Amino acid sequence: MSSLSRRMFLQTNASAAAALAAPQPPAWTGPAAADRLDQGPFEAEQDDGWMTLTTTTAYEGPLRNPGLGLMGYTWEEGGPSLAARSGKETLEQHVERLSSLPFVDVLYLRCDWRHVQKQAGRLDLHPIWQLTLDAAKAKGQRVAFRVQLSNPSAPDEPIAMPSFVRQKVPLVNIGRDRANGQAKDSFEPRYDHPEFRKAFKELNELLAARFDGHPDIEFVDLMQYGYWGEGHTANLHNPFPDYPTAERTFVDFTRQQLDAWKRTPLAVNTEPDISFVGNRRVIEMCTSAGAWLRSDSILVEEPIQIDMLANRPPWQAVIMEDGYDRQYKLTMQPRLERAMRHVLNVGGNYWSLWTEAANLDAFHKAFPRGFESLRSRMGYRLRPGWLWQRKRRGAYELVTAIVNEGVAGVPGVLRVKASTPDGKFQAEGSLDPGQPYAGKLRQCAFSIPRELEGQIVRLEAELELRPGVRRPVKWASEPLGQPVEAQLMRWSDARWRKNI
Repeated sequence: MSSLSRRMFLQTNASAAAALAAPQPPAWTGPAAADRLDQGPFEAEQDDGWMTLTTTTAYEGPLRNPGLGLMGYTWEEGGPSLAARSGKETLEQHVERLSSLPFVDVLYLRCDWRHVQKQAGRLDLHPIWQLTLDAAKAKGQRVAFRVQLSNPSAPDEPIAMPSFVRQKVPLVNIGRDRANGQAKDSFEPRYDHPEFRKAFKELNELLAARFDGHPDIEFVDLMQYGYWGEGHTANLHNPFPDYPTAERTFVDFTRQQLDAWKRTPLAVNTEPDISFVGNRRVIEMCTSAGAWLRSDSILVEEPIQIDMLANRPPWQAVIMEDGYDRQYKLTMQPRLERAMRHVLNVGGNYWSLWTEAANLDAFHKAFPRGFESLRSRMGYRLRPGWLWQRKRRGAYELVTAIVNEGVAGVPGVLRVKASTPDGKFQAEGSLDPGQPYAGKLRQCAFSIPRELEGQIVRLEAELELRPGVRRPVKWASEPLGQPVEAQLMRWSDARWRKNI
C-alpha cells in the first residue's frame, strides 16, 4: 500500500470512528396524552352509513392563542424603552404605550437577579414587574420573563447578582470584552461556589412559588450560564476550574429548575457549547422534559441552531428574536422583514418586538407585510376542517379532522371537546402530543348516544401546556369567534351514504 493510500485509509477510518462516537440525539418522548381519543384510521367498512355534516373555511387574520404571539419587551438587558431610560417618559407610560399596540400578544421582561431580590429569603420585584402584570391582565395579554445571572450590557452595574450574594461569591476575570462601546475587563461569578449554589436554589424556589402556574405567565426562560443567560460568554473564558465542574454545576441548576417548574413551560436557549459549560447536556435534559426552545438571533445563527429549531419535536414551541435591529427604525426595513419571514422557515411560535412602542407603531404602518405574515402564519392555527357523522354499533360516531394551517405543531397536547349547547352531553379527550403537525390534519372521533339525534353538537378545544394546565384555544375558522357546531342527523334520514 502506498503512503498516500495508507494515509487515506487511516483518515477514512478515523472519520468513521469519529462519526460512530459522535453523540446521538435523544429519542423524542412527548408529554403524556390523557384520555387519548381514537384517531383512526376510520375505515369505510366500519360503519353502517356516514355523512359530511359541515366543513369550515380558514380565518387568515390575526389570532391570539396560548403558545404563540408577538412579544413586546417592557424590560430588556439594557432596561426599558430608550425614552424611559433618558427620563423622557415614565415607566408607566412606557408599559402603557407598548401594551396598547394591537399586535402585541405577550409582554416580556429580561432583567437581572438584582432586580428581583435584594435580600435572602424573599423576592423584591422591581416595579416594572407589577406594571407589566397589570397591563397584561388589562389588555388580555400574557407575560414571559428571564432572570439573568450575568449581564455585560447593564448600563449601571456590570454584575447581575444582588449585593448580598456578591459579598459571598468570588468573581473571576475572564478577559477583556467590548460592551457599551468600551473595552473592559469582564467578570463572572464562580457559579459552583457553595454560596452561589445556595442562593440560586433559593432564587429558583422563590420564583417558582410566586409564578409557577400563574394564569398570566406564558413561559419562563431557563436561567443559564453567562451573558444574558444565553449559555455563553462570547469569545472569553468561563470562570470554572475545569469542564466537569462547569457541566456538573449547570446540569444541577437545570435539574432544579425542571423539578420546580411543573405548571409553566420552561424555554432553553439553543446556544452551542462554545464556552464549554455543558450546554448539550442541558438542552437534552430540557427537550426530554418537554421544555420549549429559544434562540436570540435568526439570520446570523450557526447551522446547528437553525437545524435544532426547525427539526425539533413537534410539540416544542420556538421563541425567536433578533438582537441586532431591536429599535425598528424605518431604515431597518429590508433586513427586519427578512428576519421576520425566516421565523416562519424554522416553524417559530413567537417573535420579539423589543421596547420601542412608537417605532413599532410607525414600522407596522409603513411596512405591514412582515407583521401580517407572522400574525397569519406563525405558530399553530387550528380548525375542524370536516365534521362527519357515522352510524356505528347501533349508535353514532362523530369524526372530525382538525386542520393546522400554521407553521408549527401544537405546543403540548390538544384536547378536543364535543358537547351540546345546554351542557347535558359532553365528551372530550386528547390528541397525540404536537398533533396536528404544521400544515397537516389529525382526525379524532367521539361516541354519541342515539338519543341525541337532531340536536346541535359543538366542538371546542383546549391546549394542555403542561400536565393538567389547560388554556382555551380559539378556532382559526370563519367567522372568527363563532362556535363550530353541526346538527346531528336522524337514524331514518334518507341522506345517509354507504358503499359510494
